[in-house]
Parts: sequence; C-alpha cells; structure tokens
Amino acid sequence: MHTPRILTARQAADLIHDGDTITVSSSSGLGCPDAVLAGIGTRFDETRSPAGITSVHSIAAGDMWGIKGIDHLARPGLLRRVVAGSYPSGPSSADPPAIWQMIENNEVEAYNLPSGILFQLHRAAAAKQPGVLSQVGIDTFVDPRVGAGRMNTITPNAYVRVQEIDDQEWLFYEALVPDVAVIRATTADTHGNLTFEEEASPLGALDLAYAAHNNGGVVIAQVKYLAEGGSLAPQAVRVPGILVDAIVVVPDQLQTTQTPYDPAISGELRRPLSTLDPVPFSLEKIMARRAAAELRSGEIANIGFGVSALVPHVLVEEGLPQAVSWVIEQGAVGGVPLLDFVFGVSQNPDAIMQSSDQFTLLQGGGFEHSLLSFLEIDRHGNVNVHSLPKRRHVTAGLGGFVDITTGAPSIVFVGSFTAGRRDIGIGNGRLDIRADGPHTKLVADVDSPTFSGRRAIEKGQRVLYVTERAVLELRPAGITVVEIAPGVDLQRDVLDRSEFELLVDPDLRTMASGLFSPDRMGLTLDLQPAHSRIRALD
Repeated sequence: MHTPRILTARQAADLIHDGDTITVSSSSGLGCPDAVLAGIGTRFDETRSPAGITSVHSIAAGDMWGIKGIDHLARPGLLRRVVAGSYPSGPSSADPPAIWQMIENNEVEAYNLPSGILFQLHRAAAAKQPGVLSQVGIDTFVDPRVGAGRMNTITPNAYVRVQEIDDQEWLFYEALVPDVAVIRATTADTHGNLTFEEEASPLGALDLAYAAHNNGGVVIAQVKYLAEGGSLAPQAVRVPGILVDAIVVVPDQLQTTQTPYDPAISGELRRPLSTLDPVPFSLEKIMARRAAAELRSGEIANIGFGVSALVPHVLVEEGLPQAVSWVIEQGAVGGVPLLDFVFGVSQNPDAIMQSSDQFTLLQGGGFEHSLLSFLEIDRHGNVNVHSLPKRRHVTAGLGGFVDITTGAPSIVFVGSFTAGRRDIGIGNGRLDIRADGPHTKLVADVDSPTFSGRRAIEKGQRVLYVTERAVLELRPAGITVVEIAPGVDLQRDVLDRSEFELLVDPDLRTMASGLFSPDRMGLTLDLQPAHSRIRALD
C-alpha cells in the first residue's frame, strides 16, 4: 500500500530542488496552501535554497487581505520566473504585494496567461502532449504579436506562438511540466487520499497532481485533518492517494481569507438569503441594476470581479434569487456569488466543479451572458481590464477574463464612465453630474487589450458597455450610445467625455428612472426559451 510521508511545512520545502518548476493550486485566498509556501520561503532564508525556481499559478495565490501566498516566494534568488493567470491584488496601491514589486523592478521574469489555458496546459503535460491549441487570446495582451503575456522588460517572448491551420489563426501554448505540485484539501487519510468537504472548490488540484506525478515529480498536499487510511468514502475522494507523496497537516487552515469555516460556501449548509447584506444605494448599484436587466430567467450567466459582481445581489433584492444560474471560474454553479475578499465562492451553490472543468463550459460558450468589469474602452471596442500604466499592482491581471470573453455569446461590460474624484448626485429618478471625474475611461487606444472588439464583431458577439450615465453598444460602424441616464446632457456628459467619436442611435432611449431610486425597481426578466428540440415536444 502506498504511504505518503507526513511532514511539516518546513520539511516539505526540502523536497524542492534548485531550478525546479513548482505549480500551486489556489485562487487568491481560496484554497491556498499558504503554510507550505511559507515553509519554502523559510528554507530559502535559512539555506539560500531552493534557488532559481519557476512558480506556476493557474489563478492567484494570496491576496492583500491576509493570505501571503506567492509573496512567501517573492525573494530575489529564490524566484526566477512566475507564470500566473492572475496575481495578488487589493483595495489600494499603497502597499503592493512583494511579487508586484519584483515584477516592476525587473527582478523576476513574469507572465500573465489566461487561467483556463493554464489549467489545460497541466492536462496537456499530464498526457505528455506538447501543449494547447486555442483561439483564446488572439489579438489580446497574450498574443505574441501584442505582448505574449510578458509583464516586464526582462521577460522573454516564450510559451505562446501563432499557428495557422486550415486558413485559421490559432495560438499554440506550450505545455508547462512541473517538478512539484503543491495542492490543498480538507482531509487526507494516511494512504494519501484527499477529500475537499470544507473547501469552497477543489480548483485544479487533481490536474496539477497528475501533471507532476506523470512526469516523475512530487505532489505535496496541505490539509486540515488526517484520517485513518481507507476510512474516507471513495466517492468523496477527489485526488487519489496514489498521486500524493507528502502530507502537511495544518489544523488552523483557513477556508478562505478571513473565513475560518463557513459551511454555506462549501455546500454543506443552505443559509437563508436574508443573511446577505443589502447592496448600498450607489452609482455602482445603478450600473449593476441596468446590467441585470439584460438577463433572462432560466439563463446560465457568468460574472467577474468588481461592479458586475453586484448583479446577483440585485436579483436577490428584487425577489429573483434563482432566476439565473451563476457559473464562476473557481467552480461554483448556482447559488449567490459573494463579494470582496471572498469573491470566487458562492453561498448555497448547487454544484462545485473543478476549475478546469468549469473552464470547459466557459471557453466553449455553454452559457448565455458574461457580466464583467472594465478599466478602459477604446475606439475599436477593445477593453483593458488588467493593466493601467504605473498602477499595475492594483489589478489582478487576466484571470479567466480572456477564456470567458472568447466564448461568451453576449458580454456586458460594467464600469464608470470617468475616473478620479467626482461629485455625482442621485435623486428623484435622475443623475446629477455636478463635478465629473478628470479622467475618461473611453480612450483612443487602450493601454493593453484584454478583449478584442474586432474579434467580437467578426464572431457576432453582442457587446454592451453599461455605465452610470449611458449604455453603449459595439456595432460594426463603431461604439454607439443607445441609452442615456435621465438628467444627463448627451453632448457635455457623454460625447465630450470620450477621446474618440461616439455614434448615437437615432432611437436613443432614456434609462429607466427606477434605476435611480433607492427603492426596489420591480425588475422582471423575460423567460429564456427552452431548447428548440424541447419546444418541438409541445
């Protein structure tokens, strides 16, 4: 019988050799094997080893609210290269994570690649395949003709190349082969079998373990509990013990950042929706309400971090908590996605999938709407969500944004029209822009494209941009104003506040006044039609 070693976090760090590639299963403060990463940092401080490692993170490891994650590795000499779907982020740029400081100081090679692609690259490595061929990322920051996902000037052009097949352009992403996988679960038995009963998601633990094990590498599992061998229900085991080489038991392991344990986010308890805090009446709520009006009852929809994450909570307030099935990249299906430092989990989910499986749904467009935030929009309809000049560490990076927008049939980008200090009043069903923000978010050319407007037009995707003062639509002729808020002057507050010429729909509408009232707006959603084959049965 296979028997993994039971080690301390510091002992587990000795399994990592100089020059190794390690892959970490985490999503910011969700599922982060923080103790093991801290052990690696401690070992380096003591011995100057392991040196020159490459660290791979399909989603972020750590945040600015209390889980250090990759910051334990962010030491010159220890970390040579990092490849991540996203990076630690937080509410302020005043005290950026150490990894961001290393990136900006050219002390580490750094890549930002789509999260879904990174999960697939682990599957490719496990199956001894050379990589992944995909159209995810064409004409964006990860396209080698644009930026190849490189985050500073010392990072070479690697991992991604353009390939043409049957007159179609594809991106080929090279497989990443790990020497060590660091994963996390709730319980391990002494045979190494892992269950995830208190986890908000298994994330990519199984695929990371396969990738390391199948290539002669080592799998380290951090867990909260240790059980007798063979005592775990086989149906509950998500990672079999045959893959696990070492177990690190951390009894005080947090479920998520600042959450010791909440059974409602791990699917063990259904908590009353009345326990959710109401969304304060604000410009952000107005935008979330307008975005919610694009949905239909019975749809499958995805949301991203930021203003768009308020939409499920708006539906709860409007008495429509189960009208839409939400799918988020970390793995939750259904329920109500939560906000702020616990974004990535859902209260009362119907199912919790592996992230890698969830991305199969998302990349393939198996849903109706994606509601996402933006930092900049340009004249071509391109969107930047991952980069602002000199302020990169306040953003998380690409994450699953590129995977999701590649396949989404309909995309609603949500964000404010301008940035900076503003004085905008809301009352009597209208907007009163007394002093506008000094910086427009509608720029001639985005700093770095995360979404390609040209590709969206070619593919026939429907794209809306919802702001507090206007709703815009991407059309072949250009970005067009289709709705304007009551109280807003079209010329002064919209057209003159864009760096490029906006078109105006000849049937320009006024946004519903109910959006601008603190009372419930009485939102109703049309019904999503059943599949045509189901309708044919009637």
